[in-house]
Amino acid sequence: MQSQIKSEKTHFNKLQKRLRREVGRAIAEYNMIEDGDRIMVCLSGGKDSYTLLDILLNLKTYAPVNFDLIAVNLDQKQPGFPEHILPEYLESLGVEYRIVEEDTYSIVKEKVPEGKTTCALCSRLRRGILYRTATELKATKIALGHHRDDILETLFLNMFYGGKMKAMPPKLVSDDGQHTVIRPLAFCREKDIVRFSEFKEFPIIPCNLCGSQENLQRQAIKAMFTEWDKRFPGRMESMFRALRNVAPSHLADSSLFDFKSLTADGKPMEDGDTAFDPVDVPLTFKDETDEEEKPDQASIVNIVNL
Repeated sequence: MQSQIKSEKTHFNKLQKRLRREVGRAIAEYNMIEDGDRIMVCLSGGKDSYTLLDILLNLKTYAPVNFDLIAVNLDQKQPGFPEHILPEYLESLGVEYRIVEEDTYSIVKEKVPEGKTTCALCSRLRRGILYRTATELKATKIALGHHRDDILETLFLNMFYGGKMKAMPPKLVSDDGQHTVIRPLAFCREKDIVRFSEFKEFPIIPCNLCGSQENLQRQAIKAMFTEWDKRFPGRMESMFRALRNVAPSHLADSSLFDFKSLTADGKPMEDGDTAFDPVDVPLTFKDETDEEEKPDQASIVNIVNL
């Protein structure tokens, strides 16, 4: 019994270190957090946003910059929403928070025909309210809990159904130029977040309270990824690396690369054609995130290096 408990604790410690390291790496690479930032952490009550808040609270202790956190939950007045859970949880942590009450549920039900998915309209309404709240709170950054799998799913959805090579960026500025949105979990695997939330026993609030149908297209992509992850370990990591290793000269978007004026002038080109060279495709994919962990505090401070 004791050996089992010790094993579970060891597994949790490795998992926690990996998630903290990946968050620190994303923050450093995209300069997500700067000295003096006031970060509004959007807390939905799901596993992702709980994990995000937990890791940022720890990072606040060890990071070489000073920043503040305020958790914000949008109560959209879905029937059955347990209003007491998040305030009680946040008060137990001593975290500054605000609960924003807006009846977007009634608006969505009025505008969207019965049986149609409500996610698109609900998302737009929620985004507008969160931007307004960030302004009221004088937040310099808005932190969302999207992870690596969310980013890849969005990429494939846009390719399959939208005809765009577009995903979720780890960092972006809102259309009006007023808000900076960050996704510190961008390098984190969903399966790690699932295990972490189970270990931490977060008070999860179900996301199906509105009665909306699931986004069947996204669910199909998720199922495809799950199958790939089982059959080809490391493929997800390889696909995500591709998002960070783009060669515009070897795609077909003339707004990103000047194909019209491209001519052979007898000089070697750094991004010249390698289409006829043999491609080195590994027989198996390496899952780089399962490496032995580094010391916890040192890895956070060294990787963040803001």
